[in-house]
Amino acid sequence: MAETDDLLALSGIQHFLFCRRQWALIHIEKQWKDNYLTIEGNILHEKVDDPFFTESRSGVIISRSVPIRSNTLGIIGVCDMVEFEPSADGIPLPGREGLFQPIPVEYKRGKPKEGTIDEAQLCAQAMCLEEMLSTAIDTGYLYYGKTRRRTAVSFTEELRQTVKQAVSEMQQHYQRNYTPRVKPKKACKSCSMLEICLPYVQNAPKSVEEYIQNHIEEEN
Repeated sequence: MAETDDLLALSGIQHFLFCRRQWALIHIEKQWKDNYLTIEGNILHEKVDDPFFTESRSGVIISRSVPIRSNTLGIIGVCDMVEFEPSADGIPLPGREGLFQPIPVEYKRGKPKEGTIDEAQLCAQAMCLEEMLSTAIDTGYLYYGKTRRRTAVSFTEELRQTVKQAVSEMQQHYQRNYTPRVKPKKACKSCSMLEICLPYVQNAPKSVEEYIQNHIEEEN
């Protein structure tokens, strides 16, 4: 079994897919700075972060802040919530009668985003649970604070490959202690790491012509 120190934070998958430099600054260089977006996210997670809380609703067992890990992927983390629904094809739970299907639920601030960043993080949680519980998980849910609704996520083979590829690259960067340089984009302006990353400085143009061209590309 892999030692905990050898495992990367599962939460880093979201950082990595958003921006590889942001991930490296946080997870390799151990730098961090909050902004209003991260603070809102923290407040939302505080509502479900209770590792000693378990309840039952209409036969569904709900566990919060569930520690998870995958030695195969090399990641470790925490599920905001795991619901165990009664299922003939499920798994047994200590002290409970019947069989249950585990379903991971991740809480996010804001609303659904373009791309599959949030979905990949949730899929990674499911892959950890599959390894730990020797079961198969096809579906999970993302709950968004702004819409106050759940979005169902299917753990397709394509999404699983996205997770595996991201973790593989993360492991390579981590072993090399490598912080990549990136091209500035619109999302940089709302990133909590902006003042630490300094994307516009590290990629500063060498001429007025290059500066103008970069500015035009940024606005498009």
